[in-house]
Amino acid sequence: MKVVHQLFVCLHAVMALLFALVSLGLLGVAASKGWSLWALGWGEDATLHWVEVMGVLAAAVVALQISQTVVEEEVVRDASIAGPTRVRRFLSRFLVVVVVALAIEALIATFKGQETPQHLLYPAALMAGVGLMLLGWGVFVHLNRSAEELEPEAMEAAKSEDGEVSQDR
Repeated sequence: MKVVHQLFVCLHAVMALLFALVSLGLLGVAASKGWSLWALGWGEDATLHWVEVMGVLAAAVVALQISQTVVEEEVVRDASIAGPTRVRRFLSRFLVVVVVALAIEALIATFKGQETPQHLLYPAALMAGVGLMLLGWGVFVHLNRSAEELEPEAMEAAKSEDGEVSQDR
């Protein structure tokens, strides 16, 4: 059984590495687009293009944050996320980057749709979805807090692991 467990740890490490490589690729794309914009000057659509660069950078951050989360939770800590504290923290780290990325995508779509109002339906729906995600996340955190109070030892275990992870850095 330990061999299977080590296989899963290795697979998580490979996936984290791939997410980090995608993040670097996206960073390169954003830098290339940004450099082209800088070299070509400040045209009429410059704001839209700079916001698109910001969207690519946000996607790079999302990929890097997912990589870091997988490494810290599945490789370094090597802990099960069965406890309420661990589930809340894992989901919160993931949702923060997803919500920011979707909000930036909605901003980009809003800039693109300014000329034709019928194209603003997509960004409005996207922002409504972001709002619903934030609302659901808030309800989850609120309900999870009461579950954490029932298992204070799980909170202490997670806090002690935080100290171990930060010492390893």
